[in-house]
Amino acid sequence: MKGSKLPREFQRAAQAMVDHAWRPELHVDRVPGPQRLAPHAAALTAELESEGATVGSARLVLLHDPEGNPAWDGTFRCVVYIRADVDAEMAADPLMTGVGWSWLQECLENNHCEFGASTGTVTVVTSESFGAMDDEQSRSEIEIRASWTPYIGEGDGMADHLDAWSDLLCTTAGLPPLPKGVVMLPRRAR
Repeated sequence: MKGSKLPREFQRAAQAMVDHAWRPELHVDRVPGPQRLAPHAAALTAELESEGATVGSARLVLLHDPEGNPAWDGTFRCVVYIRADVDAEMAADPLMTGVGWSWLQECLENNHCEFGASTGTVTVVTSESFGAMDDEQSRSEIEIRASWTPYIGEGDGMADHLDAWSDLLCTTAGLPPLPKGVVMLPRRAR
């Protein structure tokens, strides 16, 4: 967070990012926000683990310009990046990019987020190794890069947007979303 005198609404929203309760599979860290995109910024990174392996990663940046930004249609902006492995069949589906975008919209709506001016891209990539790397498995990934304007007024309501971000990472990586207050039980080893 930059700036010597932080606006109260930004302080409240940034504090919500620090105080948020995350799913146990998510490992979330606070990182420095970008310096040149807005007068004030805060950021988080996350890794999602399932059965001992990292299955997805994400970044969330909260930008704030007290003067507002016409492109944002507001004073706050959420910028997200999500990356997760997907199986080859999903990657080959020509509708997958549209599905990825619908996941974002559904996560925002399911968490009762008030938002506008959403924009972004969804990329699906399959990589196959050749030559000396011939023994490595093919890999398919989906990346969602998106931003939206959270209508959070005085900084309240940020928790809904944090839940939407974490739900999007889980959905993209193939984990089911959990209703608020429900904790997923660990699988028993056989």
